Amino acid sequence: MNTKKVLIKTTDLKQYFPIEKKGMFVKANDGISMEIYEGETFGLVGESGCGKSTLGRVLLQLYHQTDGKTMYYGWTLDENPPQYVKETLSKLEHLRQNIKQLQKKEEQAKAEFDAVGGTEAMEKANESDKAIFDKYNAYAAAKKKANDAFLDVVEIIGGFYKVEDLKPVADAFLKKHAIAKENAKLREQIADVDLDIAEAEFKLKKAGQTTSDALERLNGRKKDLQTEKQACQQRLAAAEAEIEKMRAPYADDPEFQELEQKRETGIDLARLKEGEMRTLRSDMQMIFQDPYSSLNPKLTLGQIIGEGLIAHKFFKRNDERMQEYVQQVMENCGLQAYFIHRYPHQFSGGQRQRIGIARSLAVKPKFVVCDEAVSALDVSIQSQIINLLQDLKERDNLTYLFITHDLSVVKYISDRIGVMYLGNLVELAETEELFHNAKHPYTEALLKAIPTTEVGRKKEHELLEGDIPSPINPPKGCKFHTRCRYATEICRQVVPEWEQVGENHFVACHHKLGEN
Repeated sequence: MNTKKVLIKTTDLKQYFPIEKKGMFVKANDGISMEIYEGETFGLVGESGCGKSTLGRVLLQLYHQTDGKTMYYGWTLDENPPQYVKETLSKLEHLRQNIKQLQKKEEQAKAEFDAVGGTEAMEKANESDKAIFDKYNAYAAAKKKANDAFLDVVEIIGGFYKVEDLKPVADAFLKKHAIAKENAKLREQIADVDLDIAEAEFKLKKAGQTTSDALERLNGRKKDLQTEKQACQQRLAAAEAEIEKMRAPYADDPEFQELEQKRETGIDLARLKEGEMRTLRSDMQMIFQDPYSSLNPKLTLGQIIGEGLIAHKFFKRNDERMQEYVQQVMENCGLQAYFIHRYPHQFSGGQRQRIGIARSLAVKPKFVVCDEAVSALDVSIQSQIINLLQDLKERDNLTYLFITHDLSVVKYISDRIGVMYLGNLVELAETEELFHNAKHPYTEALLKAIPTTEVGRKKEHELLEGDIPSPINPPKGCKFHTRCRYATEICRQVVPEWEQVGENHFVACHHKLGEN
């Protein structure tokens, strides 16, 4: 059983981009479910155009995802309470009635599928039995719609979903949410005062002084805010105790406890307002592929790194302390302190990538998307950058999503690897497991395409036949069936389910390798 803490979890994530032709979309990500653990490097591989970079940007909500959930556990709903919680709690009964209607449609769709033979008939069906596949796909779509609406509510109130009268439940949770909002506001105000105090103390020290009237006023303001915050936290604890008292009568109720397992403490990034997402930006950063176009040529190295520090209130503009901090970040990333006033054109590609890394890590993120971070560099420089990323990860307990098309690189740096094909995650496993026990035909083909220089080792190279289908009009069923030598009729008609086939090993395939 895996005991690692999940930092990010996606469920059926979709990202579609509309094109000029009405009703047509590029399906860049088309139903991705995965977990990324705190402190790990999650490698993501696949052919160009499979949606790897899009997925990285969606996790950071640089693109607002079309559908699905992206849960972030770096903050709790109490620590950073989002508006969608209040909106959901304000219309609980209406939402529950809507869910019941969707569940009735799901039951009807399942009955129609069962009437034509159900799963057993579908597994034996051929091309002439398309009605069976159509009924199954209609049932799967209805089931997803009902489940999504259900989870939106249950993830907030858990087992209370089964309570007949939801008004007391809503009132108790709304009270707690309001107090949590007040607590978060006080936390931000204290952080702002701390920034003013640090700047004032620095100036006094530089002038050879220890205190001033302005500093005493700031310290007094901080003390008052801390007193308010302490009182607020006591009220928050009391509100939580009230909810726990309501939970107590259901301690022996299996249905209540089952629903409680679906309750979430994390934040659904897909449901955040733009301003709410901005408060999390320092937690979630990105290292871009191109070290040339990703840096503003008009800014010095110090200004490039300092932009994020000012935006996220690490320092105020013109704060004299910031230069010392920036130089320390530079040195951590292998850049000399005297480079601080130079411009991007004065650096090599490897140095520019170090600047990009320094810019991202300066704001002390928890999660970093490395989007082909070494693919534009010479091979001799790639290993240096990879080693730097590894050192920084271990020092700061960072979590990486490492996107690349190079399996040899991803094998070296990753704890687990996800394999993408045309917008879908088709296999996910720990690195050694994936390389020695691949279950998906596409993974098998990628592994066989890796060149080797080992003397005396014969390797069967296998090139995938056919072209990659269009993401605008992808194949029905399993998207890989047009190039898969194991494909049968069910592959052409039905999307394979994302299934666990071993410890921490998942795959989406009707004909898993080694099981036929």
